[in-house]
Amino acid sequence: MARITQQLGQWAEQQARILLEQHGFHCVAQNFHSRYGELDLVVCNASELIFVEVKARAKTQYASAVESISILKQKKMLKTAYCFLQQHPEFMPYYYRFDVICYDFKQQFAKTIQHDFCNYPYDLQWIENAFTFDQELINL
Repeated sequence: MARITQQLGQWAEQQARILLEQHGFHCVAQNFHSRYGELDLVVCNASELIFVEVKARAKTQYASAVESISILKQKKMLKTAYCFLQQHPEFMPYYYRFDVICYDFKQQFAKTIQHDFCNYPYDLQWIENAFTFDQELINL
């Protein structure tokens, strides 16, 4: 059985993909890896290519999901996005942006059972244009 953090992460990526598809985006890649890091989702529509970071957090006294995306993580995403574009030059004419989709749950979960996370209350936050190639990185 997958650890609870893996289960939660897989669920969040699946939900984020569904959300993006409902808004007219098509998934180009999921869990794209480079030597610099990983892009959870890469989606596009007719003119935009969006690199998406998905975060999910159970209730914790530490950082929320969005607060856990450090500047170091943003830099890794930028480098990985460059690698993606080198491998997929057909997307060069597109407008690029980086979005963040976060799920913050209001409770903790038992680590030994399978969960259907849809049955628990959570806050959803979709930050469009959280950062781009041509601007300073922001501390979310």
